[in-house]
Amino acid sequence: MTADNLCLRVISSIGDIHSADWNACTLSQDLHLKLEYPEAALSDFGAFFNNPFITHEFLNSLELSSSVGRHAGWEPRHLVVENAKGEIVGAAPCYLKSHSRGEYVFDRAWAEAYERAGGSYYPKLQVAVPFTPATGPRLLVRPGAQVDTVRTTLAAGLAALCGELEASSVHVTFLPEAEARFLADQGFLLRTDQQFHWENADYASFEDFLSALAARKRKAIHRERKEALEAGVTVHWLAGSDLTEDVWDVFFDFYMETGSRKWGRPYLTREFYSLVGERMRDRILLVMAKRAGRWIAGAINFIGAGTLYGRHWGAIEHHPFLHFEVCYYQAIDFAIALRLARVEAGAQGEHKLARGYLPVTTYSAHFIADPALRRAVADYLQHERAYVAAAGAELAALAPFRKDITLDQP
Repeated sequence: MTADNLCLRVISSIGDIHSADWNACTLSQDLHLKLEYPEAALSDFGAFFNNPFITHEFLNSLELSSSVGRHAGWEPRHLVVENAKGEIVGAAPCYLKSHSRGEYVFDRAWAEAYERAGGSYYPKLQVAVPFTPATGPRLLVRPGAQVDTVRTTLAAGLAALCGELEASSVHVTFLPEAEARFLADQGFLLRTDQQFHWENADYASFEDFLSALAARKRKAIHRERKEALEAGVTVHWLAGSDLTEDVWDVFFDFYMETGSRKWGRPYLTREFYSLVGERMRDRILLVMAKRAGRWIAGAINFIGAGTLYGRHWGAIEHHPFLHFEVCYYQAIDFAIALRLARVEAGAQGEHKLARGYLPVTTYSAHFIADPALRRAVADYLQHERAYVAAAGAELAALAPFRKDITLDQP
């Protein structure tokens, strides 16, 4: 596929292109960010990509570990854009899918309705980071390239690839609002949803953050943090050289224990943690809980430019409020210590609101080939967007902050 001196190529493995070429497209259009940390911070953190999940290291770890692939129903079909010199100037992480699992933007009702009408919803194309409900760029453009031209080429390429592979649709999920609206201008349908993120208002400490909350909420969090540790539990931050194979063995046991109950079949393989731990150890924080000399629970976080991304957690012992301590309060502590702007705590969870995490709109964009299905989905999304907006406003009004505190909504 070609357009305006640009060539589109489909690759079946991200390993087919050099990591530097892919990663050049993941960096900010403005500058290559490097965070500065206080002297007390972890010494082996360096420069970070804006979003760790769209890097070659993360996506390739998924592929090499067999966490994605044909057997998993996530077949890589990545798009890359090359200029006349053969240089990669754009890319999109894309997968041919035979199901709708591991996406966190739910379209199973669309699939069932289409199949009842005699259509075949699968395969479909998913432009996303597998199993990762974290907002980040999906139409990747190398700094210095013509952004709109490359994005237009990628959008057209996705629609063309949909036809070539006889897929029903293309779903670009957890992308920034600007990219979503750009795709809406290209004929994609716009969808919204909601997550809860914590915003750092230049807090000096966790107590400083608590001082911004209403007294009742502040007391509740104090109580939760105290009770989480009452059974002799201690909490530890592990990063860099702390991320040994023994630690990953333990954490994988947590993941399997909790993931098997939550999803039935966990998505990630043990090898994934070894690979990503080796390649991205300077962008990973494990928050681990220990009792009676053994690890009992943990949460994995990834660090981007100014953001801590909470991913998943697991436990082999269950203590009151330990989940909140390990996943939410420790994340806030870390973000304050390293002067990170926000914590994104993953999908769903209105219980996060009482803990200082505020509702934030998330976006996806959908290209549907069949005109009848497209009309039905477009009508549905119009009503859903209104509901999401109203629900977000209601939840924001219930935020735990003092009434005299004015917060900038993210």
